[in-house]
Amino acid sequence: MADPKDAVLGLWRTLSARDWDRLGDWVTDDCIYVDMPVGPTAAARGPVDIVKRLQVGLRDLAGYENHDGLLVAEGDAVLYEHSETWTFASGEVVVLPFVSVHRVRDGRVALWKDYWDFGTVQNAAPPDWMENLLAADTSWMFDATGLV
Repeated sequence: MADPKDAVLGLWRTLSARDWDRLGDWVTDDCIYVDMPVGPTAAARGPVDIVKRLQVGLRDLAGYENHDGLLVAEGDAVLYEHSETWTFASGEVVVLPFVSVHRVRDGRVALWKDYWDFGTVQNAAPPDWMENLLAADTSWMFDATGLV
């Protein structure tokens, strides 16, 4: 069973590799994932829907890399200050700072909240990025209001 820090780092290494088949191994069956700039009404719950949600933003990128940063743990809570480099197929590149808050249960992430600046991506993304985002599959959407 992974210690909370190891579980979080394993999750992020797997996401950085965009290993969609293994990503679900790092989250609990009832894990809630929330992009906090979008809010809890557009959360995803469970491994399958979390992968679908993450693919909306990351699958079509020409390049994606997570960069390790400060990792702080207290009990089952792990805070991770890190950044991601997104390279769009049209050539635009953005480095996006993050703070991610995780709760770990039995060696797997049970709650995952990402804090980042939507404007940082929007200002650097290709002109059709927002249009494509709004047209994406939202079958994963779960209202986590009151749960996070």
